[in-house]
Amino acid sequence: MKALNLILQFLLFLLLFSLHKAVAEGVTPEEAKQLRDEVREMFYHAFDGYMDHAFPLDELRPLSCEGEDTLGGYALTLIDSLDTLALLGDRERFTASVEWIGKNLQFDINKTVSIFETSIRVLGGLLSAHLIASDYATGMGIPSYDNQLLDLAEDLARRLLPAFDTPTGIPFGSVNLKYGVDEHESKITSTAGGGTLTLEFGLLSRLTNDPTFERVTKNAVRGLWARRSKLNLVGAHINVFTGEWTQKDAGIGTSIDSFYEYLLKAYLLFGDEEYLFIFQEAYSAAMHYLYNDPWYVEVNMDSGAIVWPLFNSLQAFWPGLQVLAGDVDPAIRTHTAFFSVWKRYGFTPEGFNLATLSVQHGQKSYPLRPELIESTYWLYKATRDPRYLDAGRDMVASLQYGARCPCGYCHISDVEFHKSEDHMESFFLAETVKYLWLLFDLAVGPDNLVENGPYKYIFTTEGHLLPATPQISLVQEHCSYFGAYCNHGDFKHEPHASDMSADSQETNGSRVSGGWVRTGFPLDSSYLEASPVSGLIKGLCPGLTHGQKYGISYLAPVDTPHEDYSVKQKDTVVQSHALIVVSDHSANQSLSGDSNDDNVEESSEREPEHDPSQS
Repeated sequence: MKALNLILQFLLFLLLFSLHKAVAEGVTPEEAKQLRDEVREMFYHAFDGYMDHAFPLDELRPLSCEGEDTLGGYALTLIDSLDTLALLGDRERFTASVEWIGKNLQFDINKTVSIFETSIRVLGGLLSAHLIASDYATGMGIPSYDNQLLDLAEDLARRLLPAFDTPTGIPFGSVNLKYGVDEHESKITSTAGGGTLTLEFGLLSRLTNDPTFERVTKNAVRGLWARRSKLNLVGAHINVFTGEWTQKDAGIGTSIDSFYEYLLKAYLLFGDEEYLFIFQEAYSAAMHYLYNDPWYVEVNMDSGAIVWPLFNSLQAFWPGLQVLAGDVDPAIRTHTAFFSVWKRYGFTPEGFNLATLSVQHGQKSYPLRPELIESTYWLYKATRDPRYLDAGRDMVASLQYGARCPCGYCHISDVEFHKSEDHMESFFLAETVKYLWLLFDLAVGPDNLVENGPYKYIFTTEGHLLPATPQISLVQEHCSYFGAYCNHGDFKHEPHASDMSADSQETNGSRVSGGWVRTGFPLDSSYLEASPVSGLIKGLCPGLTHGQKYGISYLAPVDTPHEDYSVKQKDTVVQSHALIVVSDHSANQSLSGDSNDDNVEESSEREPEHDPSQS
């Protein structure tokens, strides 16, 4: 009965706000262009403020026009802004920034840093910029560039590796870049902190041909998932030595959010079905136990009992993730509910109590978070519904009139009174303005790297762009590319759970048969194109053309026979978005003798984001 009353309150809340909402004129193409240009100016107001008053410190204090070191003291905001500069087509500043970082940055410093924040902001920023600067197909290639950012990324990641030396494989929350894990380091970490590392570390493994980085982060995900409850829910905090949950509140927001996000995105980027299987089970459980249409609550991971009827701002990434998964209808309803909170206060507070319909005590701030804006972009991309342009216009107005400061944009310490705080997180430039700009550029008629570039991109949880190229997405293949045989060399393939296959496997309504994935909910075919793959290669096939290497040449469709997918089938021709793969099933067979992973190329999104204590 209480649950029913709670749902009725939710619906009444939505009705009241919809009645009071003024009917906005739709954003015209000309206004969309003006808004896109305004968002571009917002970026440069904040970026120039940082470069003029804070660089090379980590972040800007936009009220006092000073800088501060907040993470490691290595020009954090500049690193986080690199791919936004490239997205905006600013070749001059992108080139100058990459060259400065390559010459001046070093990580051999006595600083204890967050594994999570350092991975998503710094490691992700370096890798994304490396992939842009090293490839002329992006339009932003740098002639003098010689893998300096990749070298820095590898050095940084190796300094983070000691954190993974735990009995569970789940990493410590922090590590000293010079001396490793301190003996007094806390053994408690968040689920998001341990489970949001797979994209950056996995990508690094593919670029360096060193499987260590991907292996440790995948083990961390397995360590968390192995300790899920019987309801397939995970808690918020866990002891990395004992594996015991120290906080059993399950939700989609604070401390857990990007764990869900990286399960799906790791599958989309790397084609590893194990991530998809886990995501499907985790998503199904979340929709069953956490979803109170259109809101989400926190429940006890063991019993499913509601413990916290709270909307927190980090939940706002979820509709965008649902778009990526093809589950659009609930995403639309949830976005409408979340945006009603923004409309009420001009921003989303960190916490909004769904029982009292008021800002949660002690959670009144808005630290310039991107999550709701990100979901707005993805829903507009999926539906082209003009309501999302109206929402974007409201968000621009709120930021301009409520958060703009002399040298940048300020945190809002109290959304009810719009009090400003002298701090600007680096993710404002990495994500918040990036998603706003992409939204309006899409409405005008897109002309940018994401929508018109040579690749499809996965957005990390920090909004960094990772291209789904064959070099990255097909690295676990042993195949022939039309005359270029991919020799696996001496690199040994270690079979693991995702390599195991039978004629038919079923996991929570998801079945794999003959290498093709049939999901329990629709994976939007406009984003995903799957093809079975198998085996392993090390590095690139030397005989590939530039177009084949980077997935930008499109070959004529080939009819795929559907009758025979037997284990003994040697050469199966399958259709891929970027190229045609001829699989060699005799090479590096898995334990079952028929290993089929999925290669998926996809234009991706979001960043759930940070641990509450760190954002």
